Amino acid sequence: MAESVVLPVIDLSSSDRISTANSIRQACMEYGFFYLVNHGVEEEVLENVFDESRKFFSLPLEEKMKLGRKDDVGFAPIYAENLDSSTTSKGDLKETFHIGPLEGEESHLNLWPSKEILPSWRFLMEKYYKKVLSTGERLSTLIALALNLEDDFFKKIGALDKPYGFLRLLHYPGLNAAAGEIEEEEVVYGASAHSDYGMITLLATDGVPGLQVCKEKHKQPRTWENVSHVKGAFIVNLGDMMERWTNCLFRSTLHRVMPTGKERYSMAFFLDPNPDCMVECLKSCCSESSPPRFPPIRSGDYLRDRITAAYSYS
Repeated sequence: MAESVVLPVIDLSSSDRISTANSIRQACMEYGFFYLVNHGVEEEVLENVFDESRKFFSLPLEEKMKLGRKDDVGFAPIYAENLDSSTTSKGDLKETFHIGPLEGEESHLNLWPSKEILPSWRFLMEKYYKKVLSTGERLSTLIALALNLEDDFFKKIGALDKPYGFLRLLHYPGLNAAAGEIEEEEVVYGASAHSDYGMITLLATDGVPGLQVCKEKHKQPRTWENVSHVKGAFIVNLGDMMERWTNCLFRSTLHRVMPTGKERYSMAFFLDPNPDCMVECLKSCCSESSPPRFPPIRSGDYLRDRITAAYSYS
């Protein structure tokens, strides 16, 4: 039985930015995960978006497949993705819907349910996307301060001048919903063990448990701890690009979702760098005794490789 981890709580509305940045630094060094409260996304907005997400995932499969995944946006059915290629699982027991950037040349790629079926869907998703993007951008200034950088550092280097944000709606069906397809001794994951690929992830959940973290991802056997739900808070975690930037000073923590037998909904917002941004070790995070552990890499190339690997087997 996994224990519950006690994660730090960061108040985004605090007027003491230096103290908040110091708390974020500690959280990112120790956990790579924290709760974010007073983040500016109203509870009513969250509830409305969860309602719309439920409506979409409750549609017949053939209706959802009309918006099947293309160019990293749209719907992906159960087992389409496997986040941990080392498992023998047939894929993750979840279905997803991705919404990409709302501005720029990528915006036309987005797929939307018809207004006849879900009249408010696009409006509410775009509203939520913009709000959580704004929250992520505010948070990025505090993360820059936490690294002893100027608060607009990530905009200046071309990472967040045109941020690459993706909203990922997730539905984990109750095990009974897929029981006919699961072998008796097969290990089933809602989301198999992985670290996120990009910069910052802001996760909203419906309160149903299942999320677990493993602080020491290179140790075997792994120790998993449950992440509790805090009403109204985002669960924030860092992605692998932030770990690369900071030469592993900040953690990109391994996590997974385990089925509990209950249906579960969540919404992850991935705030990733402009695809043309070069991600290379920050000068303040390396030295002669601690040289860069990773070569510089273009953000878009790194994301493409990781996403392709997660879907390539299906």
